[in-house]
Amino acid sequence: MDFKSKNPFLNNKSFSSTKSEEVHQATIIDYNQDMTLSGTINKTLILFLLLTGSALVIWWMVFNGMNAIVPAIGGAIMGLVLVLIASFKPQYSPYLAPGYALFEGLFIGGVSAIFETRYPGIVIQAVGATFVTFAVCLGLYKFKIVQVTEQFKSVVVAATLAIATYYLISWLFSMFTSFVPVHYGNSMMSIGISVFVIVIAALNLFLDFDRIEKGVQQKMPKYMEWFGAMGLMITLVWLYIEFLRLLSKLSSRK
Repeated sequence: MDFKSKNPFLNNKSFSSTKSEEVHQATIIDYNQDMTLSGTINKTLILFLLLTGSALVIWWMVFNGMNAIVPAIGGAIMGLVLVLIASFKPQYSPYLAPGYALFEGLFIGGVSAIFETRYPGIVIQAVGATFVTFAVCLGLYKFKIVQVTEQFKSVVVAATLAIATYYLISWLFSMFTSFVPVHYGNSMMSIGISVFVIVIAALNLFLDFDRIEKGVQQKMPKYMEWFGAMGLMITLVWLYIEFLRLLSKLSSRK
């Protein structure tokens, strides 16, 4: 079975050979309008700077008296809306991606401030862990130490779907019953689940790298650079949040 990246952007049907075939049928091809790896990297850096700037503003405001819950929830909702729009309209990614980064920065800034208040120093640890994981995965992919085969995709996507389903069911049960999900608290079982989720999130990076590389090879339209960069940011945000959760569990056991 042909599974693609769980990332809602990099799994979009826009990353298909259809666009490439349409381009090659043209009489004159402007290669400056094709998706490139360097262009995608530049867009990713822009989105990262926007997200970081937005998060730092909220961080400062929270530590000066503002309620962190408000920007965290608002940013999460608006970020999700932009993700859904871009999933159906990737051609609008040059406008939606920067907006996503800004709103997601509100979410990251608010959540980070909450965790930092409870566990001083945890944010810098989570940021460092996220960067190291990204760098390691990128190196493993670049030097072909880890190859994204169809079986690899199947396992990662299946595991990601299982995690998403478990989180959703646990959230619904905890909302309407007295049920306490296994991944709550700081038990060894809970810590083990967090480690497993982090591993799966990291493996999703390989799928994302693969989809971007194929998009470049198929000469996707230029706006797909923003689309691909936005997809990478989604995975990195997920990875960062999971590191925060794991580190908070470890810190609470001390």
